Amino acid sequence: MKTYPLGDAGPSASRIGYGCMHLSRAWDDTPLTAAERRNTQLLVETALEHGITLFDHADIYARGKSERLFGDALRQSPALRDRMLLQSKCGIRFADDPPGAPQRYDFSHAHIIGSVDGILSRLGVDHIDILLLHRPDPLVEPAEVARAFDDLHTSGKVSHFGVSNHTTGQIALLQRFVRQPLVVNQLEVSLLHHHLISEGVIANQTGHAYAAAAGTLDFCRLHDIRVQAWSPLAGGKFATTSEFADPVVRGTAKLLRELAGARGVAPEAIQLAWLLRHPAGIQPIVGTTDPVRLADCCAADRVELSREEWYALFVAARGARMP
Repeated sequence: MKTYPLGDAGPSASRIGYGCMHLSRAWDDTPLTAAERRNTQLLVETALEHGITLFDHADIYARGKSERLFGDALRQSPALRDRMLLQSKCGIRFADDPPGAPQRYDFSHAHIIGSVDGILSRLGVDHIDILLLHRPDPLVEPAEVARAFDDLHTSGKVSHFGVSNHTTGQIALLQRFVRQPLVVNQLEVSLLHHHLISEGVIANQTGHAYAAAAGTLDFCRLHDIRVQAWSPLAGGKFATTSEFADPVVRGTAKLLRELAGARGVAPEAIQLAWLLRHPAGIQPIVGTTDPVRLADCCAADRVELSREEWYALFVAARGARMP
């Protein structure tokens, strides 16, 4: 699989990453199961076999169980660690942590440091390659974040840093304080959730509000911040063939199937190829737990959509004429 550099000074990673959110679907205190362990091992091996090197985690995924499952897979096959980049996220806190506390975001020095220690313990590694701040904290003190990043970098626990779901202003504020380059911004982007791409088309169009997050994609390109796309397959919405589905979704799904059939790939590969065709070098993070579907998705790396095909999908997914 072809690779992307993450930032100007970051590592190179596969153009498609694997998202580990659903390695366990039980967001509770139930024990890990043998079936979960077997499927995790198979998914990791399938991803590596098809050229994926970036594995994306977060401390909250299945309340830490997804990282524990991945850590078990690494303990079974320690040599796999040298073939991958491990990325995780922190900053989201559940309600009742501690008892009585509300759900919230926390970019305090203590929480970031404690979160990374937990991530390393669950994964069974001595460092992660990339740490992302998961969702913006309205009470962020950028100097505290900078101190946490310095401590984690100096100790060797984290090699590179980035953000997730951040706007241009939020990134710029952090950049003023942190010394390490921010190499990633992970955002929701897909053929259905195309707003980061389409805002540049509708920004000056009568009747459309201009988003407060306008310019995020271009800002990241200007500052060598790799945009990663979470939910790049739109939650499987284009898999529908139902006559009762939204007409825009149904029509776009039909076009996806036609393009996929002409190339001998699955429709998911065309969806991902649409993102990969964008000159920003968007890096989809695929979270399927089906090894066969994961292999189908990796075929996107071989698909080159023409400008006309890209725009045909764009127009279909927008459900509106170009301005």
